[in-house]
Amino acid sequence: MPIALLALAVGAFGIGTTEFVVTGLLPEFEAEFGVSTSLAGFTATGYALGVMAGAPIMAVAGARARPQRMLMLMMVFFTVGNAVSALAPAFGVLVTGRVLASLAHGAFFGIGSVVAARLVAPGKRAGAIALMFTGLTVANVVGVPLGTLLGQQVSWRLTFAAITAVGLVALLGVATLVPRDAGRAGTAPGARTGAGLRGELVALRHPQVLLAMAMTVLGFGGVFTAITYIAEMMTEGAGYAESSVTWLLVLFGVGLVVGNLVGGRYADRALMPLLYVTLTGLAVALVLFTVTAHDKTAAAVTLPLIGALGFATVPPLQKRILDNAAQAPTLASALNIGAFNLGNAIAAWLGGVVLSAGAGVTTPNLVGAGMALSALALALLAARLEKRGTGTGGRIVTASGGSARISGAAPLSEDARV
Repeated sequence: MPIALLALAVGAFGIGTTEFVVTGLLPEFEAEFGVSTSLAGFTATGYALGVMAGAPIMAVAGARARPQRMLMLMMVFFTVGNAVSALAPAFGVLVTGRVLASLAHGAFFGIGSVVAARLVAPGKRAGAIALMFTGLTVANVVGVPLGTLLGQQVSWRLTFAAITAVGLVALLGVATLVPRDAGRAGTAPGARTGAGLRGELVALRHPQVLLAMAMTVLGFGGVFTAITYIAEMMTEGAGYAESSVTWLLVLFGVGLVVGNLVGGRYADRALMPLLYVTLTGLAVALVLFTVTAHDKTAAAVTLPLIGALGFATVPPLQKRILDNAAQAPTLASALNIGAFNLGNAIAAWLGGVVLSAGAGVTTPNLVGAGMALSALALALLAARLEKRGTGTGGRIVTASGGSARISGAAPLSEDARV
């Protein structure tokens, strides 16, 4: 694999760490700034909203820019935002830094996926995307626990300072390792042949792109019906102490790493069968978790399984977006990253609804299973439309931003996209 993927993985590691580390630092924010728990939670909520808003805005703004230049800009936003958080004199400034850093999230992963896929041969694209996302999954195993420990034992400001340093390393890596013309298919060095805003919007009309985004919302969203309420499930259901929840989340993170690697390896060989297996397995695992969450050992085994099955869908879905968005994949790819956050928000809300209705503490898992099965139904629909030669949108985006009528369902090969 090209060494440029390492720079993308470092950036993904920093982004993954800063996204999730605040959940363990809320008490420190409350103590220093004198805010309530709900208000301290805006450090997470503001970040999530920034991801959803930043993904399309940044992708559209950089539709004709060099992908490498956009990746560098995203790392500048990320680094400055975390530096602002580290030095924040007031809570409002801390939240502002979080939002500023979040603007880079969706576009970095969206553009990074395009770059990663085009740095390698067509048969290795999903593996390249997975390698970039490895940084995100490793962040849950290493970055978040260490960042939380540093913040709790020394200072939360040092946590953000360390993340800022990671951002600087990633910025330097992108600047020196990622080729200037990476991410442009079929172009001569220095050429500016991006599809532009019109081409990016046309690509979004592709039914298979929309179906893949919907699968992202429902599939990975199903995972978060469990993870959002994992503390309650593990303490009230399995009988773990609150201090053990952090290490259970590390187990979940290990599952994410394994699932990402498996998904990247097999998506290049059998993308749709992989989705069928992982989505079915995820639904079954979530149903089982309603029972195993009442036993310490069984819960510790099921939790990483849910993480593995959930994240194994990420490389194939991201690759499917790229395959079907033809010459204008940047906006679609970035929006698919936002779709993960939308799925997380919907899952958390639905889980809260069933708990508020008086259901048992493990009931949100059944909601997640329903979401996973819905994603499976969409995958079967997508395959059926593709087999019939429908649902391809009938057009591809050309380099000038126009379109041409085509027939057939299969995505264009790399050689045809010129």
